[in-house]
Amino acid sequence: MEEKNSIQKNSYEYWNKAFSRLPRNEIITDDWLDSFAKEIEECGTPIIDLGCGDGNNTLYLLKKGKKVIPCDLTENAVKQMQLNFPEIERTEQFDMLEGLPFEDGFTDVVIADLCLHYFTEEDTLHILEDIKRILKPDGILFARVNSVRDTNHGAGEGLEVERHLFLTKDNRYKRFFDKEDIELFFRAWDILYLGEETMDRYKEEKVLWSIAARRGKTE
Repeated sequence: MEEKNSIQKNSYEYWNKAFSRLPRNEIITDDWLDSFAKEIEECGTPIIDLGCGDGNNTLYLLKKGKKVIPCDLTENAVKQMQLNFPEIERTEQFDMLEGLPFEDGFTDVVIADLCLHYFTEEDTLHILEDIKRILKPDGILFARVNSVRDTNHGAGEGLEVERHLFLTKDNRYKRFFDKEDIELFFRAWDILYLGEETMDRYKEEKVLWSIAARRGKTE
């Protein structure tokens, strides 16, 4: 437990430093959510943006006229969101391991972009089950996670503590997925779309999986 708490602390400090000073006009968006334009357009509830970071997806959704609740682990990310997006009515700072601060069936859509690949298998499944809890019966999760082919961003580096979960040099967890992993973690979901794609939002190309999954029965 002490080691786990140390890893969580290191992760918080790493991301709290990363998300602190980016102004709105420097936020870079990409078009991955265009593939799900119909579902996003039809969403009548606030969209939950888990692990909002710099606000890439929040900005995209605001431009589409949607209500968004950006959420992040770190204080700096949430403060920067409040500064960059004063039109947003609600933000949330919390650790997903401690539960999502929303009631059952709260929303039609949850976005989890590059924030689900930092946990053990047990914790990942727990988080996914909690996401299902806050989704309406036909609600959809749109997510992206690291691919095992994402060598530009650390795939295969560090101590492998579980299959495809590595302990980095700075003592943080980082998971990489292949298709079998996706099917394992999302076995209780109805997968609507699954594709291995590349993203050029960073200096070096990133390889990732894009996922659209409909809420299944809670376990």
